[in-house]
Amino acid sequence: MLENLSQEEQKVVNVIKTVIDPEVEINIVDLGLIYKVEINDNDKIIYVTMTLSARGCPVGDTIIKHVETVVEANWQDYKADVELVWEPEWTPEMITDEGKKFLNM
Repeated sequence: MLENLSQEEQKVVNVIKTVIDPEVEINIVDLGLIYKVEINDNDKIIYVTMTLSARGCPVGDTIIKHVETVVEANWQDYKADVELVWEPEWTPEMITDEGKKFLNM
């Protein structure tokens, strides 16, 4: 889903790759949980639209907080605004090729 990113937005995605889903031990980008990244330079906000693999994910709040933390640590003048969405619903087909290799799929 991450398409047409600017260089700076791709840098944000690369930083978010440091956030690991503890249940499957793969980063949340390759797991397919990050849908959109947008930087608003005027308001100094980095918007991240993401989902979780299940609505009842017991570590969902922790994952979201980690995304906020790593983004704000790397862009200290910016605020991270993470929006959790359920549409489109996550499916295993959203896992990247790199993620599938890691998971031996």
